[in-house]
Amino acid sequence: MFDEKDLVLEAKHVTRKFQASGGRTLTACDDVSLNLYRGKTLGLVGESGCGKSTFMRMIVSLDTPTEGEILFNGVDITKLKGEQLRQHRQHIQMVFQDPTGSMNPKMKVRDIICEPLLNFDRISKSEKDAKARELLEMVELPGDFADRFPHNMSGGQRQRVAIARALALEPEIIIMDEATSALDVSVQKTVIELIAKLQKEHNIAIGFICHDLGLIQSFAHEIAVMYLGNIVEMFPAEDIAKCRHPYTHALMGAIFDTKMDFSKKIESIEGEPPSPLDVPPGCPFQNRCKHCKDICKQDKPALAEVGPDHTVACHMCSGEARS
Repeated sequence: MFDEKDLVLEAKHVTRKFQASGGRTLTACDDVSLNLYRGKTLGLVGESGCGKSTFMRMIVSLDTPTEGEILFNGVDITKLKGEQLRQHRQHIQMVFQDPTGSMNPKMKVRDIICEPLLNFDRISKSEKDAKARELLEMVELPGDFADRFPHNMSGGQRQRVAIARALALEPEIIIMDEATSALDVSVQKTVIELIAKLQKEHNIAIGFICHDLGLIQSFAHEIAVMYLGNIVEMFPAEDIAKCRHPYTHALMGAIFDTKMDFSKKIESIEGEPPSPLDVPPGCPFQNRCKHCKDICKQDKPALAEVGPDHTVACHMCSGEARS
């Protein structure tokens, strides 16, 4: 689907396990393999607690995989330490869900935006004012916002400042963790349009974490659906109507039709996911799937190709469970 020369990051068989009480192990990410390409957006979708943020935190080197490797331009960043790791952080930046929590309330916007540049000696203190104005205007905010404090702005304006700070170091990758979920719907639209515009201008690879399959489909190039630490389906965003996995269908069924088509029934997903401390053998979605067969309770399905650039981890889709 994408040109291999644009491949900027490759996560290979990444697993993250945490030790819990009683000698138990919690597997937050289980053998996850995903790629990021220049100028493209990968949408990572799933319920809370499925491992989306844990995976993206490993991409930005805020956490380290238990197993697997993460290759940035061919270099395994999980092995970087000290000054090498510090210098590498310039290339992958992150925009958090709550911009307020990621900003020092006592710092002016000028200092918030320019702090990364000063840390890496990209600018001198005398250049702060001009650079802050340039970055603010890039995210469609007035240059005089540089004199404001975070609490003097709206949520949408603060998120634009967070995006400006992430872009300051001219990274090749930006990870966005629910970057629009705390915003009003009208503000979400303008921020998404801004992100798409900046991506085209700077040819940035974006990893976007989201709960809303409908929202991510509107601007992502590829979608990966995650459930209980596992990637269960991957497909081009324009092929969302061709999704095959029962969990993806359930997420689609939970989307409200904004055209007020009441013939479309809003369906909730029955049951609760099992505890990540006690995942049963077989398919992780088995206890919530109406198509579950004996093989689903015994063998964990692997991702298999079901169409062009479309893979699904489901026995039903591969035909093994059909009677």
